[in-house]
Amino acid sequence: MSLFDLEQYRGKRVCVALSGGADSVCLLHCFYTRMQNYGISLSAIHVEHGIRGEESLRDMRFCETLCKEWGVPLKIVRVNVPALIKENGGGNLESAARLVRLNAFRELIHHDETDLVATAHHLGDVAETILFRLARGTSPAGMKAVQNFPFLVRPLLNVSREDILQYVCENNLPHVEDSTNSDEHYTRNYIRHTVLPAFEKIHGNAQEHLARFAAQCARDDEFLTTLAQKEIKTLGAHGDKLVPADLPEPLFSRACLLCMGAKTDYTSTNLEEISKLKTLQTGKKVCLPSGKFAAREYGNIVFYDGDEGPVEERPFAQEEHFSAHGNLRADLDAFPAGCVVRARREGDFIVPYGGRKKSLKKFLTDRKISARLGRRLTLVACGSEVLVVVGVEISDKVKITENTIRIGYF
Repeated sequence: MSLFDLEQYRGKRVCVALSGGADSVCLLHCFYTRMQNYGISLSAIHVEHGIRGEESLRDMRFCETLCKEWGVPLKIVRVNVPALIKENGGGNLESAARLVRLNAFRELIHHDETDLVATAHHLGDVAETILFRLARGTSPAGMKAVQNFPFLVRPLLNVSREDILQYVCENNLPHVEDSTNSDEHYTRNYIRHTVLPAFEKIHGNAQEHLARFAAQCARDDEFLTTLAQKEIKTLGAHGDKLVPADLPEPLFSRACLLCMGAKTDYTSTNLEEISKLKTLQTGKKVCLPSGKFAAREYGNIVFYDGDEGPVEERPFAQEEHFSAHGNLRADLDAFPAGCVVRARREGDFIVPYGGRKKSLKKFLTDRKISARLGRRLTLVACGSEVLVVVGVEISDKVKITENTIRIGYF
């Protein structure tokens, strides 16, 4: 009984993630019995998480014995996951254990100990994940049941759990059982032992259909995400991201997620708050995780980091040139004593070149300069009177005249 084709692994160094359970023992055996035919260099890795006490140590010893009998080099990584969670101030045990395993696999690749790490995820795992996420309320992006990594392969992903157990039985393979796998207080176990069998009674190919549905959702999501990425514009030196507010919702929501970044711990509430900005006036903003903000700016939603003006106040030196190639020029001798370089403040006003006195806020609004950009502007001011908005405007009071001797560039 052949569960998968080994041709794609010909000549590779493959390290099997071995837990000691039926699935991973099956996977190791599939490689072990045919590795010479395909020139495969085989090894295994076992990660002991320090979670199940003596049973966890039993599993580790089983893997040691099995690999010794089969002549397969085994690497054991031991991490006390509960202690790690406590040290980091809390977290989900299952997620932490998964991260520990991934880091162990990455280390194998980093130290050039293998070409690929093979895990025993199978068709049932995909179906369980899809049902779990659907019940919890997920988006099409959540239908990507298995996260891809360049160094991971999953040869059994299209193989049912029933076929794996049949293979184990036919080959009389020893294995150990995780006692927690039968505890239906865990949601995934309940899905595995109760929900999925009920679906299989409704339709014998339910698992295959769920996996196919997940794959279709993942393809659609990838396509829409690619379209959404094309709609995002990056602005200026700060790298702010701009998304058109009138994008169709499937593109708008994906563009927002891309702008928030993969490392942002966002929620559906964050997306709802961003979406509400589309109906609000320019200048309205919402706070997002990781110190990010989203703001309505005319016909767009802009994503940016922080909300502070970068300019620290300092005395203005008349010999200071802000830009040797600036298109704004001013009479340096027209600046009164006591001028400073600073960010904008409440109550600032300006007399624009050739214009009348107005508040700086109104001036920026008339120029369609958002509050986000306004906070970042560099000003030259005397008291509340702004004489230069660097890169934007000079006051009529410091304009070049026929009597100008020294010119400053802003």
